[in-house]
Amino acid sequence: MNQTDCSQPNVVSLGGGHGLFQTLRAVRLLKPASINAVVTVADDGGSSGRIRRELGQIPPGDLRMALAALAPFDDEGALWEQALQHRFSGHGALAGHAVGNLLIAGLVEITGSELQSLDMVAKLMRTEGRVLPVCNEALEIAAEVGGLEDDPRIMREVRGQVAVASTPGTVRRVRVFPENPEPLPEALEAIAAADLITLGPGSWFSSVIPHVLVPGIPQAINNSNALRVVVLNLNPEPGETAGFSAERHLHVLSQHANGIQADVVLVDSSMLGNEVERKHLERAAAALGARVSCYDLRELDERGRTTDRHSPAKLADALRRELAGENGNGNA
Repeated sequence: MNQTDCSQPNVVSLGGGHGLFQTLRAVRLLKPASINAVVTVADDGGSSGRIRRELGQIPPGDLRMALAALAPFDDEGALWEQALQHRFSGHGALAGHAVGNLLIAGLVEITGSELQSLDMVAKLMRTEGRVLPVCNEALEIAAEVGGLEDDPRIMREVRGQVAVASTPGTVRRVRVFPENPEPLPEALEAIAAADLITLGPGSWFSSVIPHVLVPGIPQAINNSNALRVVVLNLNPEPGETAGFSAERHLHVLSQHANGIQADVVLVDSSMLGNEVERKHLERAAAALGARVSCYDLRELDERGRTTDRHSPAKLADALRRELAGENGNGNA
């Protein structure tokens, strides 16, 4: 790992949706020298799907959420976050569209550049970091799904992020189209310069794995001197990863990006019910070249009950300890 200045690391976080939002809120607490969010571009539902189909642009939803996560922690930043995330109500043409999606889409039409548009919104908001699409073209996810026929051995192809995320079957493998998409050069540059790289949490097959299916991204991660951290989900997700153990999450990651390497797998202590499950997870992590670190990572609600979201403060503390060379043991 690059030891230049771990007190103010250069951070790259890969993912999408709510998982990336929480991760970005966490890494901001590290007071890093820089943050680059590398964001999936495979969404095809809701406002993002409409913009994708009608304007031929990359879906802006996950990009918008990452920008919102990087808004300054002051009154103006809070207002920008609320504005970007606000969705129009009613039943007309604007119903359901997020303000941030329309702002990004409008700037893309004016500038002709997704990246320039994101940088312009970031400057307007004074974001504490940069948002980068993993590639400059919209991706389509295709999944091999079992359990949709009477014979469980029969695989059916399901296409589209929404369809994959909501399938009642079991996802075995995913691909992206077009095949061999070109990675964004700025994303590769950010990964190469990073001191800390995070992958996950998030919808495993539709927000996390698509990154490692973009040629050049796994190689850049492997060649980096950064501390490479895989952050596992707190729970299996209905549809995509129903019934998945922590170990299986790592197995499917390895299967989709043969040879990808990591240094640490962060897992919430509650995900490992017994010592046998921990041993299985450690074996799966070792296949990535990584060790397992366990922490209490769950966010609490206003009544002190655990939620299914990562706590930015707890995740930041875990990352800070890992950067310092400590190893979580489940008692954090």
